[in-house]
Parts: sequence; C-alpha cells; structure tokens
Amino acid sequence: MNFEHLIQINDPENPLIEPLDRQQLWQGLLHRVENPIPFLPGLEAFTILERQADTLLRELDFGPAVIQDRVTLVDMHSVRFDIVPSEAHAGGGLSIAIEEPEPGFLFLRFTYETTLANNPNSEDRAYIEYVKSAYHQSDVDCVRIIRTLAAGGPLQ
Repeated sequence: MNFEHLIQINDPENPLIEPLDRQQLWQGLLHRVENPIPFLPGLEAFTILERQADTLLRELDFGPAVIQDRVTLVDMHSVRFDIVPSEAHAGGGLSIAIEEPEPGFLFLRFTYETTLANNPNSEDRAYIEYVKSAYHQSDVDCVRIIRTLAAGGPLQ
C-alpha cells in the first residue's frame, strides 16, 4: 500500500497559527532523526549504528521488536526512512518532504510505502483505513512536536 498526505504548517491568512520557517521545520525533522523517542510511541531506546554525510543506520528498540532503518537526508528538503526487512518487520518506507508552493506557505508531505496489500479483495483491506488514520494522527503529532521544539518548549 502506498499512502500520502499533506499537513499545512503555515497559513498566512490565519493569525492563530504560529508560523514556522523552513529552518525551524528542518531542525524539527532532524530532531526526529537524532532523537526519535518523542515521535514514535512505544519506542524504548535507539542506537545510531552508522553515520555518513547524508545517511544514518539506526536500531529502534520497541521492546518486543527491534528494527533497523536507514535514514537519508536531503538538506532542507526531505528525510526518508527505509525499514530494513527482517524477521521482525517486512520493511517499508516513509518520506517527509518540505513543500513551499508559495512564499510563506509551508507544508509537509508524508509518503508511506508499506507491505500491506492495496487489493480490494485482500484480507488486509479492512485494516488499511485504520492504518491510514493512525499514520495521519502520528504525522499530526509529529508537527505538534516540531512546533513545541521551535517554541523552545519541553517535550512530554
């Protein structure tokens, strides 16, 4: 299953939304890479196994499951997480890209690639809408955490 959606970050027409600039947004995404615990419910610990100029290999410990993911950074533009297939996880990917269609209008595009079947006759089909909803809520929470970081607030 492939799934994507946009979350609007800035709305210059809505004064109730505190605007973020591209740098703040990028720093928040880097925080998600360097310290994923606040962003991934159930994550107990993590280790950065390997670091190169624009990639990292991480081990994520969720207690009953330990997975590895490779993170690829495109400076000030996008972050891609690719789960290394293993016995604990079939693999998949998430890309988060910063988009700015007009000056001052920032969005994050979340693009998921999973091993869930997208076939309407598949047994996974009933599960797909639940997964999409969970991904969307997780991404809304990600933006909330980035806003908290940008404001200098403590993470819960």
